Amino acid sequence: MKSILTSLFVCASISMNAQFLHQKGTEIVDGSGKPVILRGLGLGGWMLQEGYMLKTADFAGPQYKIREKIQEIIGPEKTEAFYQAYRDNGITKRDIDSLKAWGFNSIRLPMHYKLYTPPIEESKDSWLKEGFDRTDKLLEWCAANQMYLILDMHGTPGGQGKDANISDYDTTKSSLWESQDNRNKLVALWKKLAERYKDSKWIGAYDLINEPNWAFTGTNQNGCDEKSNAPLREIYIELTKAIREVDKNHMIIIEGNCWGNNYSGIFPLWDNNMALSFHKYWNYTNDGSLQTMLDYREKYQVPIWLGESGENSNQWFADAISLVEKHKIGWAWWPMKKIDNLAGFGNVKFTKGYQDLLDYWNGKGPKPDADVAYKSLMEVASNYRIENTKIQYDVIDAMFRQPHDKSAKPFKKHQIGKKVFASDYDFGGHNTAYSDTDFQNLWVDTQKREEWNSGHAYRNDGVDIYSSSDKDSNGYYVGDIKSGEWLRYTIPVKSKTNYSVSLRYSGAAGKVRIEDGKGNVAGTIELKATSGLNDWKTANVKNVKFENPGSVKLVFENDGNQFGWFEVSAK
Repeated sequence: MKSILTSLFVCASISMNAQFLHQKGTEIVDGSGKPVILRGLGLGGWMLQEGYMLKTADFAGPQYKIREKIQEIIGPEKTEAFYQAYRDNGITKRDIDSLKAWGFNSIRLPMHYKLYTPPIEESKDSWLKEGFDRTDKLLEWCAANQMYLILDMHGTPGGQGKDANISDYDTTKSSLWESQDNRNKLVALWKKLAERYKDSKWIGAYDLINEPNWAFTGTNQNGCDEKSNAPLREIYIELTKAIREVDKNHMIIIEGNCWGNNYSGIFPLWDNNMALSFHKYWNYTNDGSLQTMLDYREKYQVPIWLGESGENSNQWFADAISLVEKHKIGWAWWPMKKIDNLAGFGNVKFTKGYQDLLDYWNGKGPKPDADVAYKSLMEVASNYRIENTKIQYDVIDAMFRQPHDKSAKPFKKHQIGKKVFASDYDFGGHNTAYSDTDFQNLWVDTQKREEWNSGHAYRNDGVDIYSSSDKDSNGYYVGDIKSGEWLRYTIPVKSKTNYSVSLRYSGAAGKVRIEDGKGNVAGTIELKATSGLNDWKTANVKNVKFENPGSVKLVFENDGNQFGWFEVSAK
């Protein structure tokens, strides 16, 4: 069966003119020498769960702890059935087809070694079928879409870092760095993968160890002050040698210590087909934020790749992608799906049954019945199918249009005489489609954590959108409004025509200035104070005239209002 699948992959690659990616100086190129900018997505949470994606981080961050919590309620057999359903639904062909349609040309697969080979406590040299079968199938879907698949060892035998959630590191057992058996298993696994996929041209590269973060000689437990990183360099060389014994074709990607970014002591490089990965989170999006990696690229004549980034606002996404592409650097975003997700592509539905489980695990509720809990978990697994998720099209727009096109575009088709809900402002960035005081999180550089959407609902912009109980709403309102903040809407208003405007609001007394898209004042709505934030009123103004057609901008001149909808009507 293995040989049949391999033949199919080779035939598919030839028929679609796939070419091995490889290093050419500072660039990643295809077989014809043409530079390739990888625009990828990391399938985080699929093969290896992290607690924050399932809202279990407070009591169970690594996957093994999440599994223990589940098994304590429903038992081992049903737990395994849940995990099989979770992985079956988590990524399907429809996911990969969708990613291709949205603009991606590559996939980064975060692998958990436990799907390919048992832990050393169970066996030192045997193999498991599931991981290889799922990787084969994913490669088939990628090849059909002419997308590169990058294999990323996200969870190594024993775990590669003190940040346990990332690699499912069990602190009661020996890590990768403390066990020769774990090291041997990792080497054998990479050699097995390389032998299996050596002829597969839609395999883009091998990302050897995700985000190592370990203190070898330094004082920082995550390896951020390491000067030599000798054990990391040694294992990379050993892995490369094992891979090259069976595979001369595929590019090898390495990552520094300190979550991928500390390359002290790693150089000089030892292979002529390599790339350096770095990860970028919660920091500035200026040239200086890349300078260290840019210097490595030039000094060592090696490509660099933003192998993981995300978990921020749409504005940050657009700015970060614009930055790296300006420097001809490819990227892979993170992640695709998670529960209660705004910053990814698929928002997985949060159910009452799952909330009951979380309440029990948090010590805030009774233990659910085993059958009820199992049903709730299987519902969660079903909700991970892409057709059951809410696709965040604002994120897609921020990543693929906004880095190259700074204009505002309609979020929905609005009409004269119809309600325009506050949350349905235009696609576009800060100071283009909206203006908000807090619109990104830069805490790594500023040491100040910021919530760009304090309501954490509906869209991933700086606009603070909350769930609404107002019966006269679309389920959302814009709140936490500060003086000077504004929202822009594409509406077919005509110039030099009289309109009346109604606005649904609650909160403090104030004013809303109505402008056209060019900033010309068309009118002002006076807001009288309501009895509280849950007391919604509608204010009106007549004789509103727009100098420029096509758009309406609402500027709030005071703090303390909540905004539900407005309507522009012909007089």
